[in-house]
Amino acid sequence: MPRILIVEDEAIIRSALKRLLERNDYTVSEAGSAEEACKLELTGFDLIISDLRLPGEQGITLIAKASPVPVLIMTSYASMRSAVESLKLGAIDYVAKPFDHAELLETVERILHTQAMQQSPPPDITDAGGGRQAMIGNCIAMQQVYTRISKTAPADVTVLILGESGTGKELVARAIHQQSKRAKAPLISVNCAAIPETLIESELFGHEKGAFTGASAARTGLVEAADGGTLFLDEIGELPLDAQARLLRVLQEGEIRKIGSVETRHVNVRLIAATHRDLRALSKTGEFRLDLYYRLNVMQIELPPLREREDDVLEIADILLDKACKRHERIGLRLSRAARQDLRDYPWPGNVRELENALERGVILAEGHLIHPDDLGLAPTPARTHAPSAIASAASGEIDKSAEENEDDLSLEDYFQHFVLEHQDQMSETELAQKLGISRKNLWERRQRLGIPRKKTARRPG
Repeated sequence: MPRILIVEDEAIIRSALKRLLERNDYTVSEAGSAEEACKLELTGFDLIISDLRLPGEQGITLIAKASPVPVLIMTSYASMRSAVESLKLGAIDYVAKPFDHAELLETVERILHTQAMQQSPPPDITDAGGGRQAMIGNCIAMQQVYTRISKTAPADVTVLILGESGTGKELVARAIHQQSKRAKAPLISVNCAAIPETLIESELFGHEKGAFTGASAARTGLVEAADGGTLFLDEIGELPLDAQARLLRVLQEGEIRKIGSVETRHVNVRLIAATHRDLRALSKTGEFRLDLYYRLNVMQIELPPLREREDDVLEIADILLDKACKRHERIGLRLSRAARQDLRDYPWPGNVRELENALERGVILAEGHLIHPDDLGLAPTPARTHAPSAIASAASGEIDKSAEENEDDLSLEDYFQHFVLEHQDQMSETELAQKLGISRKNLWERRQRLGIPRKKTARRPG
């Protein structure tokens, strides 16, 4: 989650900004001056939003002190020349006060997105057929995944990948391996949920001839096969407790012992594990060893679900559609506008895997040159039945999303009201309008809308 620092001496606008950003999933800290901000670890933030005019040092002083963290400058329309000067000094951008919420959020998202793109491009992955393709997705959450991959891959430490089923955990494991020092050694992938519990230990650690009924020959386990390379254990939360104990010994001592053998063998394996389950919660119920969890959780990478990846859905859909068209020899087939909208709105509980299946259905069922919503076969969801749910919400008195957005708007209107009431005794209407960066007409209209009376001037004696 991106970290943002707000530097603003007006407490009411500072708190309004904080609420707005936190409602949009940003982690926010605040400071009332440049000096107060400098007491924090500035390089620990992803973005700093600072007022231009502050008590003491000006906001532009943070540009050099926080580098390379981008600084977004806030200023009034009356100080536009200063705003342009701040850009010359290295500010990433500026916003004029009083600002529009949607515009501010769009600016923040664009800055963070650009910064992430510059830091870590999507990694290339070689598939089983030898072809290379970059991971797909440019949203901020995926940029953070790419950054974590690029930093983690060379470190040769154990990695735990978290995410819902179908989010691409194996792709991340493959990217880590191929960017690591073990790239030329084997990557052995094991789905722990797909192997019967009675066979999992034999598959992982091998067995000697006659170790159990049916063991007609000795067998090398997958851990030993990964010696010198990387072992990827998908759905590790499904691993039986006995196998967990053996795996813990591999991580602690670098040793394995085949079933039915008294000899141990040293192996040098990097482990990457993945799960959609909460391993810490499982450890409290005794289903997963807590000591193994701590051994696995050296570095953690969390993959976002598809429903939180914004325009990535359509980008992924276009690539998957192209592959499905080639498989079924239906080149040129496209998604209709309505189908694209449905893909964007659908919550995708099955993530990329479900998206791939929907497009496969669409390619098979489409009769013309366009795939329509009915061809995709997506199940109705509350998010897609807009009218009934809206009526139900109104009938039950529930507060909808627009009410939350109105609450954000009111917080900035509070700032306007606070500023006018506090300064109208010392300023004329023209000066108030200039300080707020609006016209006199706009000031009058806002007074009428918010019911803020103008200061009554004393009548001169006749």
